[in-house]
Amino acid sequence: MELALRAALIAWLSCDAALAQRLNAVVEEAPSRTSLPWLAIATSASTDWSTKTIPGREVRIALELHCRGDRPDTAADLVSAIEARIEAMPAVQPSFRIASTVFLRARAEQRAESRRAILVEYRFRLLAA
Repeated sequence: MELALRAALIAWLSCDAALAQRLNAVVEEAPSRTSLPWLAIATSASTDWSTKTIPGREVRIALELHCRGDRPDTAADLVSAIEARIEAMPAVQPSFRIASTVFLRARAEQRAESRRAILVEYRFRLLAA
């Protein structure tokens, strides 16, 4: 279910017209030759969340936005749009159902050459379809 969620999340974020206008890529791992800004899955991990009758997983996914800017609030509105889109993801998917989506944490980091990395992490609880 973890891999299916990763694929569904990338597809869901990629098909948003507003995000597509603002991001050069929404991918599963850091792109090698894409100009900023871009969004990628930094990491994911899953554990069992099954019931007595239905297989389930708790999946934690961290997404990382890479952009440029010197101000601390660089990309704040873009991060808000990404978070809103994640939280609006449809619960019913082809191979699983999302029981809950919970924001866990965020981290922003200033890097060299005015680059910024903003990490957002979510927990998804899934049940098999």
